[in-house]
Amino acid sequence: MKAGPRFVTTDLRPLELALQSEVRAFLAEELPRGSYRPGLGFMAEADKAFSRKLGARGWLGMALPKAYGGGERSAVERFIVTEELLAWGAPVGHHWVADRQSGSTIAAFGSEAQKQRFLPGICSGELGFSIGMSEPGAGSDLAGLRTTARKVEGGWRLDGTKVWTTGAHRTDWMITLCRSSEESDRRQGMTQFLVDMSSSGLKVNPIPFLDGTADFNEVVLDDVFVPDELVLGEVGRGWSQNTAELAFERGGPDRYLSTYVVVEQWLRETADLDDEALRLLGRLTACWWGLRQLSLASARTIDEGRSPVVEAALVKELGTRFEQDVLEALQHLVDVEPSPQSTSLFERLLCEAILTAPSNTIRGGTVEVLRSVVAKALL
Repeated sequence: MKAGPRFVTTDLRPLELALQSEVRAFLAEELPRGSYRPGLGFMAEADKAFSRKLGARGWLGMALPKAYGGGERSAVERFIVTEELLAWGAPVGHHWVADRQSGSTIAAFGSEAQKQRFLPGICSGELGFSIGMSEPGAGSDLAGLRTTARKVEGGWRLDGTKVWTTGAHRTDWMITLCRSSEESDRRQGMTQFLVDMSSSGLKVNPIPFLDGTADFNEVVLDDVFVPDELVLGEVGRGWSQNTAELAFERGGPDRYLSTYVVVEQWLRETADLDDEALRLLGRLTACWWGLRQLSLASARTIDEGRSPVVEAALVKELGTRFEQDVLEALQHLVDVEPSPQSTSLFERLLCEAILTAPSNTIRGGTVEVLRSVVAKALL
């Protein structure tokens, strides 16, 4: 019988609490309230200079080997840093994907030359990465992807289209999953590649939200050449590598904190809370705390040497649905029609969150896919 999701209650330890205090002090000095526009989770602005400052403090690539610029610190320590950054609405857009999953994927499957080439830049905040997984017609059903990799002398030629590629318009590299051979099992015959975003034949087309901003992109690969030394891992093992990468993506605090700053700003601008508002605040706080405990438990599981694939899927499913529940509850409570031009920061954040919220339950795997992952573990 398969083991289902397993969460063990845990608290932060003294040294971990000291790190939390250190990060909070840094943010208060670096980004004092009112000096910047807080972002919605990891969809926040990209600020390379800010990312470099985090790298200089050892807060990027925290779990990566010291030999490549990392800190060899725990998953819980990284959880603490990312939680504080997201709750503050810090501009994490430049380094987010690289730090969350690309660095760990390269560390796990990359060649020695790839580790030396990419990991120091990720740890310092220099390099930004995007994720080349989803395609038109192959989002939830990733096994149906059609982007091809054709072997040629000295490397590979890539053709196809990736979609919903967050930050592709500003990143340096993209880890791209392609079909490198035709097999009877659709999950076989895939390979991951490290693709330079400045490659000839690669075009990035922004996919704008209703407010005109664009964080998602379509990436078109037209006979893009990738040399052999940029094949990531083993040829034909892309599916299993990609599955391992998704575990890094799904279980963190970014899956329930995207709308946190909206509620915080509502409180800052509300002089008196009536009984209905207090009940809502209590309910939201309890949900956030519960999700935080699940995510923290997953980080502890990683530090114990286990891979919480199912637990991460459950955190993501619960968390991203909750992010949308937050907005629905606020809209029901607050008698206002938010506008991007409002003088109220709360209204501007609420407006942005409403327009971008549909993406929350899609990115990183749809609700249906995540429930399937959890259900299979329970059977």
